[in-house]
Amino acid sequence: MCSAGYKKTTLPIDKMLILGILAGVYIGFGAQLMTTVKVGLANAVGSGFANFLGGAVFSVGLMLVVLGGAELFTGNNLIITACLNKRATFAGLLKNWGVVYVGNFVGSLLLAFIMFNAFYAYRDPSSMGALAMAIANAKVNLHFVEAVYRGIGCNWLVCLAVWLAVSAHDTTGKIFACFFPIMAFVAMGLEHSIANMYFIAMGLFLKGVGLEASPQLNWGGFIMNNLVPVTIGNLIGGALFVGIVYWYTYLHGKE
Repeated sequence: MCSAGYKKTTLPIDKMLILGILAGVYIGFGAQLMTTVKVGLANAVGSGFANFLGGAVFSVGLMLVVLGGAELFTGNNLIITACLNKRATFAGLLKNWGVVYVGNFVGSLLLAFIMFNAFYAYRDPSSMGALAMAIANAKVNLHFVEAVYRGIGCNWLVCLAVWLAVSAHDTTGKIFACFFPIMAFVAMGLEHSIANMYFIAMGLFLKGVGLEASPQLNWGGFIMNNLVPVTIGNLIGGALFVGIVYWYTYLHGKE
């Protein structure tokens, strides 16, 4: 993990940004797949099982990031381990987090624009559009503190998925390592800042085709009601509860 963290902090900024854009797109693919699969599903099998299936398919996003190679802000919270072990610098950490976060945002918006035009802009958005709007509406109406705590739980699991994937020795092992923690956080309704960039951006696009939007579904609500608190929670869950805890447990005080 320390070696990987060092490599991430020393990537050239242009490549770091491109890989960040790719990760935003990959997580967006998982988000759109989840939306597609869940259309009408709760009425057929119940909301709990529908959430489980939604989480199961959403996990493809992190699989693409881990196996395909991309820079995801939430997973990169683990770079803190390399910094504490003096393998990477905190300046490099902040550079990576900043550039990758911007790249993730750009990639999420790019895929949301593509998917909006692919499925909603030129036809009746139908039940899938209504579900996408409902997801966005719910996310911008979370209480700030509630969103922070949901962000903590989410990235605790996301960083555990990355941690387990690093421990796996083959592709199949990495897929299973990604699958279970990601399925769990989505099924429980926890909040992932990068996935929300896609979900809420899609809601903003859907406002233009006449679907009913919450008064909070605007750029201000997007950033202040969701992105800021969820990002804070993601940092606590990933950097503190996984990166720092495992550094202290396995590396602190040892050669």
